[in-house]
Amino acid sequence: MVSLSTRPTGANYSSSIVSHLSLFPTHRFTDTHSLTKLRFSTCWTCNTSKMSSDSLPPLPQNRIVVGSGGVGLDFLAAVASYPNPDDKIRSTSLKVQGGGNAGNALTCAARLGLNPRIISKIADDPQGKGILEEFEADGVDTSFLTVSKEGNSPFTYIIVDNQTKTRTCIHTPGYPPMIPDDISQWNLLSALDGARLAYFDGRLTETALILAQEAARKKIPILIDAERKREWLDDLLELADYAVCSAKFPQAWTEAPSIASALVSMLLRLPNMKFVIVTLGEDGCIMLERIENEGLESEENDVDSLLELLKQKTDDSVPFPACVSSLVTKLRTNGIGAVSGRLFVGTAEKIPPSELIDTTGAGDAFIGAVLYAICGEMPPEKMLPFAAQVAAIGCRALGARTGLPQRIDPRLAYFFE
Repeated sequence: MVSLSTRPTGANYSSSIVSHLSLFPTHRFTDTHSLTKLRFSTCWTCNTSKMSSDSLPPLPQNRIVVGSGGVGLDFLAAVASYPNPDDKIRSTSLKVQGGGNAGNALTCAARLGLNPRIISKIADDPQGKGILEEFEADGVDTSFLTVSKEGNSPFTYIIVDNQTKTRTCIHTPGYPPMIPDDISQWNLLSALDGARLAYFDGRLTETALILAQEAARKKIPILIDAERKREWLDDLLELADYAVCSAKFPQAWTEAPSIASALVSMLLRLPNMKFVIVTLGEDGCIMLERIENEGLESEENDVDSLLELLKQKTDDSVPFPACVSSLVTKLRTNGIGAVSGRLFVGTAEKIPPSELIDTTGAGDAFIGAVLYAICGEMPPEKMLPFAAQVAAIGCRALGARTGLPQRIDPRLAYFFE
């Protein structure tokens, strides 16, 4: 989702990540936080710091997150450039590690300090044993993971092109596939016991729907990763409180003429949805937050025009993640309708090509950080740069999990103040 840049050290790292902006009298943009306070001694280049967990504020009181979706093993080979047909080339580096959207996002959440529980299925094979070991090492609860005595665990071959900074994935699904009967009613209820949040990556949808229905009944908020249209995904979205979408999903799902109008359409079609985020890779992200504005008069504004104004207010010279937002207004799109809320534009970090290693799992890292932000009740102005920062850190290493930061990573210090 993001790119990354080298940070200056210590006292030289002083830059506001949200500017005070004005469009016109009825649309101002407020400075909600800045990056002017670093109260620890650190060396960014070697990633060492005197900062410790004792210097951080307390973790969220309720930090149990239940996640259901894809897990697997990734075989990552970096190459100088993507091969042509019949070519024989050598990898420049190789790594084997756990993967899968839900697996990556929950690993990220665990490293940030949450207590995630994973619901998925693997086989009792060497790949499955490796998947389990990695989860347990990172503090992801595998008590509700189904292990088949036969078949194969999911795995993916990933070719990372060092020249174009892209990755090509060849996925082999697990067998036998997960079905609702793989998790008992008792395990389902136990998995949700005490949960602050439920998360679904859009896979294993029949099982996910049963879990989501129970979560909704228990009034546990639900976040959906909407990567592409899938069977049963509509039913999951109708139960969801939050959605994080790929760049193409909102328009594909709504058939709206633009991303901004598609976000309005999603909130109109999904009355339970509190916010929708669409991630745009190196172009950052856009978020539409629903805010009920009953009893207050507010003029309507064309959502596409407002988005363009917000984009103009972002500062391309700032390499760190930033966020600008509108005030509460009625956001209108012709032929679709209007919704009351706030529109946000989040920027990504800018990373020199020499520092960008691999974007595999960047979107999963973004979601893992959003899970933490919701549990920690971060405002959107802080959540979006935080998620971009977490994802950016991960892009500095090969694989989806190698570079995922721990909570004590000094590059995250500001966000925990």
